[in-house]
Amino acid sequence: MRLMRAFSVTALLAVFTYVGYVNASPQVSNDDLHCLALNIYHEARSESLAGQYAVADVVLNRVESPMYPDNVCSVVYQGVMWEGHPVRDKCQFSWYCDGNSDHPTETDSWYRAIGVAVNILHNDQFRGLTESATHYHTDYVNPTWNTSMNYIGRIGNHLFYLETR
Repeated sequence: MRLMRAFSVTALLAVFTYVGYVNASPQVSNDDLHCLALNIYHEARSESLAGQYAVADVVLNRVESPMYPDNVCSVVYQGVMWEGHPVRDKCQFSWYCDGNSDHPTETDSWYRAIGVAVNILHNDQFRGLTESATHYHTDYVNPTWNTSMNYIGRIGNHLFYLETR
């Protein structure tokens, strides 16, 4: 396991902006960028870039939906809480309440997740990839909630769904 280099999301964003990788965008907070990168890292670090963008797209679809919180961090950390801590297996995204450390340990995967988060948040690239999906799960599980959803499609190891209204 490689140790994480001491680069913050803020420092990387400054570098990306300086070299022209992203457009400066004051409406995107560094906290939201960090939360989205964490979700991409934990949910899809072994996926292709398309799979990582798809996971990020679902988070942003939820932010835009009136049925979910209105910012990235609140969507990513949504779950049942008890005494300020997430209840195991009661979160929207499983990594947040699985009992394991949330600190990224794979440097290359972490930087890749940050790059995806920066690109989708600042450049709007690949938005709409999941056709407004608000849910996904991996192909090795079959949750009961998916029976009440419209299946959108599959990207990598994730299946994407849209809530029926």
